[in-house]
Amino acid sequence: MTTPRFGDDRRIPQLVPRRLLRDSQTHHPAVLEDAKRRSQQFHLRLADRITTFAGSMNFVVLHAGIFAVWIALLEQYPWPILALVVSLEAIFLSAFIMIGQNRQAAFQQVKADHDYEAQELELKTNTELTRQIHLLTEELHRRFLQDAGKAADADTGRSP
Repeated sequence: MTTPRFGDDRRIPQLVPRRLLRDSQTHHPAVLEDAKRRSQQFHLRLADRITTFAGSMNFVVLHAGIFAVWIALLEQYPWPILALVVSLEAIFLSAFIMIGQNRQAAFQQVKADHDYEAQELELKTNTELTRQIHLLTEELHRRFLQDAGKAADADTGRSP
C-alpha cells in the first residue's frame, strides 16, 4: 500500500506549503490527514489563510503603507480612529494566532501519536526478529555440537 499524495487532489490546503506538495514527495500521514480535514471546513480554511497572510511580509508592508497614508492624509493628531482600528485589528489577529497555535498543538499531538504507534510496531517486530534469530542460533549450535560429537565418536571408534 502506498502513501497517499496530495498531487492527486484538486484543492491544496494551506496547511502544507505548495512547494512541499510535489508529486515525487510523500508526506507524513498525520500531515495529510490534518490537511484534508482542514480543507473540508470553510472556517478552518479561512482561519488558515488569514493566519498565513498575517504572518507574511506582505502584511507588514501593506499595513505600513496604509498607516502612513492614513496618518499623512486622513486624520489629525492624535489619530483616534486609527488607534481604534489598529486595536480592533490586533484583537482579531490575536484570536487567529491562538486558533493557529491550537491547530498546531493538535497536529503535533496527532503526529506524535502516529510516530509512537509506528515505533511500537517496529519495536515488536525487532523483538520478534531477535527471538527468531536466537532460536535459529540455538538450533545451529545444537546441530553443530551434535554433529561435532558424532564426528568425535567416529574418530575414537565409539558408537553413539
